[in-house]
Amino acid sequence: MIRFLVRAAIFLASAAIGLLVAKLTLDDMSIDASSFIAVVVIFAVLQSVLAPFIAKATARNAPAILGATGLISTFIALVVADVVSDGLTISGASTWLLATLIVWLTTMLATLLLPPNRFVSTDLI
Repeated sequence: MIRFLVRAAIFLASAAIGLLVAKLTLDDMSIDASSFIAVVVIFAVLQSVLAPFIAKATARNAPAILGATGLISTFIALVVADVVSDGLTISGASTWLLATLIVWLTTMLATLLLPPNRFVSTDLI
């Protein structure tokens, strides 16, 4: 249970970092401070559900695009978070493309750089 909670916290933190980096980098992307936590939770939950589903579907039906699973799930999670939440706004095709790339890359790096063993003793996991 502790392992799950630590991984969930790291996933939420990496999603928050990714969304913040994209927001700070892109002029046509904004996240309201009052709804930032809701946007992060919506995005992170969608990303964690969509990634395995898309990976399984592409492995079976289109193995050539299996490597793009993370990008596809990031884009879909951003679209749904934008539609569901009033706090996230992304305008323009190029901003959507760049936001997807920035959030995907940043969350990937943050997840790699924030391993659970830095925060919790391995005796507890």
